[in-house]
Amino acid sequence: MWLRICDTRLMHGWLNIDKPEGMTSHQVVARLRNILRIRKIGHAGTLDPLASGVLPIAIGEATKTVPFMMDQAKTYRFEIKWGMQTSTDDREGEIIATSSVRPSPKQIQAILKDFTGTFEQIPPRYSAIKIKGKPAYAYARAGKDVELKSRQVHIDNLLLLDSQNEEQSSFEVHCHKGTYVRSLARDMAIRLGTVGHVTSLRRTQVGNFHESSAILLENWSDLGHKEVIVEQLYPLDIVLDDILAIKISSSDQHKLMHGQAVQSVATTRQSRHKDLVLCVTPQGVPVALATLIDEWIRPTRVFNIVTER
Repeated sequence: MWLRICDTRLMHGWLNIDKPEGMTSHQVVARLRNILRIRKIGHAGTLDPLASGVLPIAIGEATKTVPFMMDQAKTYRFEIKWGMQTSTDDREGEIIATSSVRPSPKQIQAILKDFTGTFEQIPPRYSAIKIKGKPAYAYARAGKDVELKSRQVHIDNLLLLDSQNEEQSSFEVHCHKGTYVRSLARDMAIRLGTVGHVTSLRRTQVGNFHESSAILLENWSDLGHKEVIVEQLYPLDIVLDDILAIKISSSDQHKLMHGQAVQSVATTRQSRHKDLVLCVTPQGVPVALATLIDEWIRPTRVFNIVTER
């Protein structure tokens, strides 16, 4: 890891936090800001208070890479309770519909293929989707009906884990940005001729972050020493590993840091991010994200990283 310092004011990277139920993602950030005594901090990928699991936290200059973490694929485990629909599509809401129909494991297995690949999904009424500048949940809480447009989502895999109890079934889903598990549960129940809602939700993976290496939030206040905190910090560029990295000279580093374009010696690229490159020092320290056009590197996002006092 290129980060070798212990002063939290100079920390730049990612933390893999295991968010507990009952807290918002914003509350987790506020708690960590107080523990670490750091100003630049943010999260990538909101988890509802009902949900637990992996919540990537950006520290320092890593906050500039949050959009790239948001684009990472995610894995969730969740449970659906059949026969009751709620206003929020989870156990937090009021019951708004009931059904006596309980799907069998065979029936459930038969519809899973309909919820894989790319398809249209309508977000929950209680979501942060903006409508005329306000989140959808603000209208829902005020008792106002608004039309939420469907949007395209992609699910790589959807598995039935357990359905021994006819009242409830558990699943695992591997999905991409914009997918709502609460909407997925709602739509699966409708397809099965019944209604349902999410009773538990846990995110087990976001990109390279797994629940097996996530640290419980309550354990952070016990870490104490800054050296221990730094050991838990993932490098800033962990979310940029599919972007071509170009090593630059000290003189080019100085120009890029001041927003100036430099010439590139790179002639070939292998990156799914068109024309985007990561400029690094010979030691691998990120300097800037930049566009590579006609052999010129033009900085779009500069990282102000100091590796030693």
